[in-house]
Amino acid sequence: MSLGAGVQSTTVLLLACEGAIPRFDHALFADTGWEPQAVYDNLARLRTHAADAGIPVSTVSQGSIRDDALNPEHRFASMPLHVRNPDGTKGLARRQCTNEYKIRPLKKAARALLGYPYPQRVPTGIYAEQAIGISTDEFARAKDADVRYLRNAFPLIDLGWTRDDCKRYLTEKGFGQTVKSACIGCPFHGNAGWRWLRDNDRDGWDNAVDFDHAIRHGHPHANNRAQPLHGQYYLHRSCVPLAEADLDPPGPRRALAVVNDYEPEGCSPWSCRSGESINTSLAA
Repeated sequence: MSLGAGVQSTTVLLLACEGAIPRFDHALFADTGWEPQAVYDNLARLRTHAADAGIPVSTVSQGSIRDDALNPEHRFASMPLHVRNPDGTKGLARRQCTNEYKIRPLKKAARALLGYPYPQRVPTGIYAEQAIGISTDEFARAKDADVRYLRNAFPLIDLGWTRDDCKRYLTEKGFGQTVKSACIGCPFHGNAGWRWLRDNDRDGWDNAVDFDHAIRHGHPHANNRAQPLHGQYYLHRSCVPLAEADLDPPGPRRALAVVNDYEPEGCSPWSCRSGESINTSLAA
């Protein structure tokens, strides 16, 4: 299974551990190196819990997305940072991070588990069934794999479970404190997500504020190659410094704030929560 260690994927793994759904041969966690500490704590607990049920949990990684972004010697996979263009318009940078730091490492690991590591060709008819934690309220995100050696399965949809069903189940099993999984500095956070980080993970919040300041004028690698950004980068969709952003809950007459408060339900490498309700033009 693809394990994000958030609400839905934690539910799927626990269901497999107790035999409510078929047990997995393996669970894979793609680590960007930039998850909240609460996610890593949950992962550690799940690793022990799953081992008792005979399900190994492995971590795969392409490196630290945060460190790579700030390393002038490292080619950086673009994050969907918010951009204020020179003419005052706002845009969104390209998103390559999900593919490079989540999907590619997971596919590489799946090929290795099948016995056909890259660049070997996986024979026709050889595949891994890959369970993904998408619930019925996210049905539109459930898609087929784009390679022949993976076939996606969605146990929560098969069970007819919503995210709320998952939360009730986790509470019953003693995992009620499971939080959403997403990079600390994901630009798709809504105000609700930023407030949670600020109020519950001060180290994570300070980390995000420092990163937001550091990338204001683009990636160091691009700047060193004389490819400066013609504008300014921000983590918050308002295109103001994160430390100064208005994160207050929306009031009854704050229509824009309602939009900005929108918080996608965690993150999955196979269905990146991209803030679909926000209508943003591409940066020039």
